[in-house]
Amino acid sequence: MSIWFEMLLRGVLVTLGLAALLSLYRLVRGPSLPDRVVAMDLISLQIVGGIAAYAVLIDEPGLLNVAMVLAIISSLSTIAIARYLSSGVTENSGEEEES
Repeated sequence: MSIWFEMLLRGVLVTLGLAALLSLYRLVRGPSLPDRVVAMDLISLQIVGGIAAYAVLIDEPGLLNVAMVLAIISSLSTIAIARYLSSGVTENSGEEEES
């Protein structure tokens, strides 16, 4: 592997780490539950990208399987949460609204 490609991969890892920290801020600070779900999905995709870049950096193709499984589980969990949110279940569904 050439030195410039190795430096590029290290830059990708640093950039993904910084992006994950910014996404973590949105996860904690998010004004609504859908914002937090999107932030958590974004963090999981950044982790998948980080694992893939690290697998290429250390020349370990077995880590790509881990990244693929994590991506599948992440997408399925996002779909499940979206279905839950679209079903109309809210935090105060047992309380009556006053007019």
